[in-house]
Amino acid sequence: MANITKKVSWSSRGDEPAPAGEGTPLLNGAGGAARSYSRQFSGSGIFQIGRLSTVDLEEDPAPEEESAISRPKEIPHNEKLLSLKYESLDYDNSENQLFLEEERRMSYMGFRCLEISRWVVCALIGILTGLIACFIDIVVENLAGLKYKVIKESILSVAEVCDPHRSQAATVNATWILHNLLLMFRYREPIAAGSGIPQIKCYLNGVKIPRVVRLKTLVVKVCGVICSVAGGLAVGKEGPMIHSGAVVAAGVSQGRSTSLKKDFKIFEYFRRDTEKRDFVSAGAAAGVSAAFGAPVGGVLFSLEEGASFWNQMLTWRIFFASMISTFTLNFFLSIYHNKTGELSNPGLINFGRFDSDYNLYEIPLFICMGALGGLLGALFNVLNYWLTIFRIRYVCTISLFVCFQSQRSYVCPTLQLFCADGEYNSMATAFFNTPERSVRSLFHNPPGSYNPPTLGVFTLTYFFLACWTYGLTVSAGVFIPSLLIGAAWGRLFGIMLAHITPYGSIWADPGKYALIGAAAQLGGIVRMTLSLTVILVEATGNVTYGFPIMLVLMTAKIVGDYFVEGLYDIHIKLQSVPFLHWEAPATSHALTAREVMSSPVTCFNRVEKVGTIVDVLSNTSTNHNGFPVVTRPGKICGLILRSQLIVLLKHKVFVERTRSRLNQRKLQLKDFRDAYPRFPPIQSIHVSQDERECMMDLTEFMNPTPYTVTQETSLPRVFKLFRALGLRHLVVVDSENRVVGLVTRKDLARYHLGKHGLEELQLAQT
Repeated sequence: MANITKKVSWSSRGDEPAPAGEGTPLLNGAGGAARSYSRQFSGSGIFQIGRLSTVDLEEDPAPEEESAISRPKEIPHNEKLLSLKYESLDYDNSENQLFLEEERRMSYMGFRCLEISRWVVCALIGILTGLIACFIDIVVENLAGLKYKVIKESILSVAEVCDPHRSQAATVNATWILHNLLLMFRYREPIAAGSGIPQIKCYLNGVKIPRVVRLKTLVVKVCGVICSVAGGLAVGKEGPMIHSGAVVAAGVSQGRSTSLKKDFKIFEYFRRDTEKRDFVSAGAAAGVSAAFGAPVGGVLFSLEEGASFWNQMLTWRIFFASMISTFTLNFFLSIYHNKTGELSNPGLINFGRFDSDYNLYEIPLFICMGALGGLLGALFNVLNYWLTIFRIRYVCTISLFVCFQSQRSYVCPTLQLFCADGEYNSMATAFFNTPERSVRSLFHNPPGSYNPPTLGVFTLTYFFLACWTYGLTVSAGVFIPSLLIGAAWGRLFGIMLAHITPYGSIWADPGKYALIGAAAQLGGIVRMTLSLTVILVEATGNVTYGFPIMLVLMTAKIVGDYFVEGLYDIHIKLQSVPFLHWEAPATSHALTAREVMSSPVTCFNRVEKVGTIVDVLSNTSTNHNGFPVVTRPGKICGLILRSQLIVLLKHKVFVERTRSRLNQRKLQLKDFRDAYPRFPPIQSIHVSQDERECMMDLTEFMNPTPYTVTQETSLPRVFKLFRALGLRHLVVVDSENRVVGLVTRKDLARYHLGKHGLEELQLAQT
């Protein structure tokens, strides 16, 4: 068998003592006490196979372990754990009798109307995402202008009356207001912190991240990014636009708002995870399109970084949403700037056109810059990783460094205001402008606008500011800070080439190397290749640099991946999310489904006692979400979900009630869609003692054709089937088709390649 570092024990044997030394210290340094969940239920309908040993972080340690706990041990990091709190989404449709009857009743015109509705939803997603981007851009511009005006007037008054305290008071006051707003938004909806790209990436992968696509999350995200950018943090507003577009898509596609408790009675067919996932992909692409004015780049971003499932028709709909998004933003910004009809603002950021060319002998220089970008990106990710670990352990609120960071912009006007007429300070130009304008100035200002010491100091300073900022509990993106850092050292690289090479001033255009440096730095941090190439080409409006940009991005990714993963993947691991990559670990062929599957498996009969179902659903120690339905010998005949059982209990779909009330309304698929996605908890459903003795027929509501594998199926094959079909449960059967185990997302995600070969992550109630 492959070399596996065991972190948690899964077996089909009885309770056995764990080997000595197998416990692993947890986040708080406590030893991991194994806990076996094997509760037996009364009733012949329950089948439980095997044993599951897992770790509960909140369980008190045993007395004999206290001496071992008291010894100082290295505290493992969050990515060494796999959280049990995350559930999977149901990306595989449950083809029960209700679903098949509805599909068979639908005519050809009905399917055509559904297809038209999908295009209408994508158009609405594009329009609303573009309007949100327009709102963010206008408010940030006005707030920044107001802030700079207040500070400028304060500084001028200082020069007149020689009272420095008035300037300090104004600076602290402006900073404190934005800081309090940031705190308010952070505590109102914590999931809105950061760029939101890792969370959306997990959602599209099939992980249910709590509250990630709520309306409140959207409101807090928009307000938070406005305050972050206007407050002078080293952040960009482009990254959060992807999260905002995804939230818009999730809400519009459902035809209702569960937060506002308003149902518009439209798009009811799309109220399931499969349809919602496709629209969220379109929303993420529309966010990229609105941010950079890059519809094609948005589609490729959703394909490369976001979507785990793809098809041709989805590509066209996502492109349509992206196109509508950039057009909407362009149109309304032209109205705002009193240039109606002049569509010159395709995105929140426009890098301007590059007219210079490149030569063949510059390609090795571009490759060297890509390698440097990969190294700097890896350094950025490592520093941010350890900083995030420090915050997870010791920091409870936003650091006061936010105040210092917000004040950094206010020093620059002094340098500008007291320069002689016709002169300016290049450091103030880089710091005082918004990050988008600073990037553009580094791209297009003529040679001689920046001197090397200024660019060196700015690169070093902004590198650590951006590294510190990403991971704070504020709405912030890493795109623009990365581009700004890369543009600064790329321009410095071009200036040095012009000085040390003959005729360098002729061919070494600093702006050209600033663009290559920006691409290298961003690629080294986020490890994007194809989508980022198209985004930069569309944002610059010049396809000439497509080849060198792609070359630089590939080099940066190869070099960076040698040291550490991309920034988004790092933060996904730090959140202990059971994320499934495209392929199973390379050395996992020695494992089979028998060793991977989880057990015990709680099964139901076709006709089951209501009391038994209620007891199983109420059991908090297991909290299963999928239950195989078996015949008497234990052979599988279907699969039913917890959410379906809850709806059945809520509507009292019992055999006795059906027989006694012939006119009782038959349960329809609409009843399940109305309860989606916030199904009521089992504790809210009242079942009387008499009703507990009733029987429930699951035949009509279960999925009669669940996917199954045999015990001897290899882990890569199980992984490929599970990942490609977007499954939530995969039943493991023996040679006689009897249920012996169940494979879920956590069973597959806990295996990964580590320093010592194939390792098994620790499962914990984090």
